[in-house]
Amino acid sequence: MGLYNRRITIDDNTITSAVNLTLRQSLFPNLLVTILFFLWGFGYGLLDTLNSHFQTTLNITAGRSSGLQASYFAAYFICPLTISGWIVRRYGFRVTFMIGLAVLAVGCLLFWPSGVKRSFGGFCGSMFVVGAGLSTLETAADPFLSICGPPKYSEIRLNLGQAVQGVGTFIAPLLASRVFFANTVDTNTGLKNVQWTYLGVACFVCLLIILFWLAPFPEITDADQEALEGQIAENHVDGGPFKKQFTLFLGVSSQFCYVGAQAAVAGYFINFCEEAGRDASSSCKCEVVESEFYVAQGLYAFMRFVSSGLMMMKPFKPRIMLTVFLTLCIVFSIASIATHGTASVAMIILVLCFESLCFATIFSLALRGLGRHTKRGGSLLVAAISGGMVFPPMMGAVVTNVNAHTAMAIPMMGYIIALAFPIYINIYKRDVMDMHRDTEVNVTIPVSKDIAMEEGTQSKLTATDIATLETAEQENRGATAE
Repeated sequence: MGLYNRRITIDDNTITSAVNLTLRQSLFPNLLVTILFFLWGFGYGLLDTLNSHFQTTLNITAGRSSGLQASYFAAYFICPLTISGWIVRRYGFRVTFMIGLAVLAVGCLLFWPSGVKRSFGGFCGSMFVVGAGLSTLETAADPFLSICGPPKYSEIRLNLGQAVQGVGTFIAPLLASRVFFANTVDTNTGLKNVQWTYLGVACFVCLLIILFWLAPFPEITDADQEALEGQIAENHVDGGPFKKQFTLFLGVSSQFCYVGAQAAVAGYFINFCEEAGRDASSSCKCEVVESEFYVAQGLYAFMRFVSSGLMMMKPFKPRIMLTVFLTLCIVFSIASIATHGTASVAMIILVLCFESLCFATIFSLALRGLGRHTKRGGSLLVAAISGGMVFPPMMGAVVTNVNAHTAMAIPMMGYIIALAFPIYINIYKRDVMDMHRDTEVNVTIPVSKDIAMEEGTQSKLTATDIATLETAEQENRGATAE
């Protein structure tokens, strides 16, 4: 099919061949989307470092510096619930990725005039546009990794993607400390370096837009997800209207509080280290192996890979691991408040360490069993990231008026509220979660069964063909067994 006359969108009520997407077939599209995770991990990691340095470079208070995070996460509150969510349901994943990348490029370019004017308000506005682009990308990327491939590997795929994001979050402070705001660089030069970096990111993003336009890419519809639910559960019945998806809504509230707590801890980590007796320049100076922020972000990324590996083993159920990790976040948050000096720094590092699997696992578990509501549910879960708009300003106010140790009570409460979701699913929804985890759908499917990556190369199916697809699937399995 020609490049210019092909169709890259598909009706969301159409069942496609992506309903039988195998692990092998899903590798390339998942790897392509994982590039995006590194991109916004880098942007988020840079945000945490800019928060601290802008306090001195632009002479603003810790409370006011949280405006950067509030601007960034405000976009997550607005976009997924409105335009981004509508785009992914109306035009599909590929178009959503391309639009999100375009908005991100514009936001990166806006950092140039903001740096020239040394305007904190300009940086906040630029960060809002960057957040709009990244939230649009995430509205598509998180659900895509959760559903692209065999259902039993959902949590593993998203945790691996988030691990790559953690690598970006790890590299950003390295770059900021060694290049942007190094001891040999004055504040004006540091701001110029920020401008040039975001200009480079904008150019890279433009190349990604072209790549997403050209690459073969499966469009997974809500009808596909409903058909999959029928294959996973023999007696599957429609889950009812969207307003009755109570597990999803509890997951959204958990995600909101968790992300808010995570953003608050990362945003004021350097302030915490200063108060514990660390020098401001060394708290994020990554030439030193013992640099606290370096170690914390490194452990954060490393533990995401470890968590993904553990989930590949049957005894390590995602619902149980989430409960344990959130509980440890609470324990070490309390310990960071009660201790001082090096001990308190060690405690807050452990908080970041056990945050590692929480976001991706909350997201995947909350999407389990949604069927035709999958994309809409994904939009709500991405909108819950706007918790980062609420918690950091509260923590910043306490840091400014009291101290950073006391301020750790704010994220601690976020973790406690977030813990309600894993407790609920372990008590009331464990059978549903384990059924999706143990299913062999699209795992034992014959390898010779090829998937059409473009909408224009497949037959147009409708929701009435679910029974036909399921019958064909059973026949294929019977033939394989014989």
